Amino acid sequence: MTSSPDRDERTLAVENASYRWAYHFISFGLLALVAYRSFTWGEAAWDLMALVVLGGVVASAYQWSHQVLTRRWLLNGLASMVVAAVIAALLVWLRA
Repeated sequence: MTSSPDRDERTLAVENASYRWAYHFISFGLLALVAYRSFTWGEAAWDLMALVVLGGVVASAYQWSHQVLTRRWLLNGLASMVVAAVIAALLVWLRA
């Protein structure tokens, strides 16, 4: 009689996908809370924004240390930062 393994490739893939979904849910939820606090209460929720940014930094640092980042990842990251900076500047300009 053979027993099935407790953890196989499929189990790891499903676990990793669940962690990815949870990370996205928390990150976008925190961003929504930052936007809500900013627009409705006029608060600067830097503590919540720092959690989002530091979460991305931790994931990127881990991937960098294991040498899995590519040139395409770098270009996408830079493009995202530029787009975010432009949107932030437009929002500041519109609120003034």
